[in-house]
Amino acid sequence: MSISRSSRCWLDSTAVGGSGTSARRLSPGSGAADGYTYRNLGYWFLWSVLILAVVAVLFTYIALLVVLAVCLLSEGQQLYLHWSHKAGTLVVLVFFIGALAVLSNLWGEEWSAVRLSFQVTAPYLHIGALAAMTLLSWPAALYFVRMTKRSFQLIIAVPYLAVLLFLYFIPLGMYSSCIKEEGTLGAKPLLIGHRGSPMLAPENTRMSFEKTIESEGDGLETDVTISYDGIPFLMHDSTLKRTTNIQEVFPNLTNANAAMLPWEMLETLNAGKWFTQKPPFSSMDSMSEKDHQTAINQSIFKLSDYLKLADRANKTVIFDLYRPPKEHPYRDSWINRTLDVILNETTIDPKLVLWLASDMRPFVQSVAPGFQQTLGFMASVDELVSNHIVKLNLPYSEMSQHDIRMYAAANITTNLYVVSEPWLYSLAWCAGAHSVTTNSVSTLKRMDKPMFLMTPAQYNLMWILTDIISAFLITLIFVLHWWRERGFSCCPESNKISDAGFYNTFKTELDMSVSEDSYGRSLPTTPNARSNADNIGTAEIA
Repeated sequence: MSISRSSRCWLDSTAVGGSGTSARRLSPGSGAADGYTYRNLGYWFLWSVLILAVVAVLFTYIALLVVLAVCLLSEGQQLYLHWSHKAGTLVVLVFFIGALAVLSNLWGEEWSAVRLSFQVTAPYLHIGALAAMTLLSWPAALYFVRMTKRSFQLIIAVPYLAVLLFLYFIPLGMYSSCIKEEGTLGAKPLLIGHRGSPMLAPENTRMSFEKTIESEGDGLETDVTISYDGIPFLMHDSTLKRTTNIQEVFPNLTNANAAMLPWEMLETLNAGKWFTQKPPFSSMDSMSEKDHQTAINQSIFKLSDYLKLADRANKTVIFDLYRPPKEHPYRDSWINRTLDVILNETTIDPKLVLWLASDMRPFVQSVAPGFQQTLGFMASVDELVSNHIVKLNLPYSEMSQHDIRMYAAANITTNLYVVSEPWLYSLAWCAGAHSVTTNSVSTLKRMDKPMFLMTPAQYNLMWILTDIISAFLITLIFVLHWWRERGFSCCPESNKISDAGFYNTFKTELDMSVSEDSYGRSLPTTPNARSNADNIGTAEIA
């Protein structure tokens, strides 16, 4: 392939300083582990799916051991753990500790998602925890009743009751934006396609944005890079390796900065085949033959074409604008060049543009006063108003119903990213977010109400009723075991039933949980049985 003069200029500049990159977040699909692998190992693999599968298997293994132990204890059986299970339990423990350490070190910010998930799952986890404690009360009561020493009884009773009381009253400290009075739920947040619809089409391509429009999305989000010859185009990564076929066309430029290539080279690259060969999401729907053919023929999308498409569909646009690296001709004029494309090469309504770049904001406001000035971090209301900011673009981890309401009172709306799960979208809805950036426009568009929504009165009734039922059942179980083991003075016949009962044969491995009387009653009492036992003993001695 012939290379023009501009391309030769690019090659010279690359040799000098083409390795400069602007900091970008690589989050192509299913999870942080997948992106981390790609960045460091250079190939794409859905590690998140493998990790989830391993965790599920190990958790199931431990859960089965626990269930089996509880069943044996409930029947008064001794517990003997085979050495292989001891080793397996140790391996699982080491694995989970190591996994938590690695996850906390590499993706500590993801713990915010865990924290937020409790706003939806906590009411149901509370019910599940009380159900588990109620089931555990059977072996706990059995041990408690059979122990003769008060100290041993306290060892069982105190921890059990402490956990139980904690679970009974923890709902008093629970908070969820989706527990609110009837009629106070705000409007459904608008949906902005994150690089289009990356679960249906190759990201940042015409097809991806058209899929968002077909799904009735309200806006289009993208990432803008400026080529070496000044053509703004859509590309998230600093290189072209992941989302194009540059390894096939220009193998020596695989790791080159995308901004250091001229447009005549960029437009020759295919930006869709990778999507069918290495699907970026584990939960993608199968594509029709028509969509498959359309996807493999996608090319890199120019900013001007993106804006024209949004203008025709009357969709808002928001984009991250990356500053070119050093030795780039547009290093210092990148804002001006982008504004030139928006204002002079397209006819898009300025009100549809959510301007996110903070550099030269006063100049941008003077040149394009119709843009909706957007800020990517939180600030005081006075500061936002003085800088004519009308929208905040924040990560979902900073979701706060109080802050969203505070900004809304000053006519400043909030957009949260990247919100692709229905439960997370439900929280954003309940918190009052105006819009969200999402990978799943088609899925979230079908939601007509939050997944979890109840009034404070309904929630109070739920957890109080659950506590009462649990307390009643646990009390009943303790009384039942006490009656079977000790009997009541008002019911002398209960002692006879207890004497012949199966539970009196119980004896632990440590031989400390059974009373002498109970153990004595477990011996055979009939004459024939005693005679047979004596004969057997005599025979063995002989």
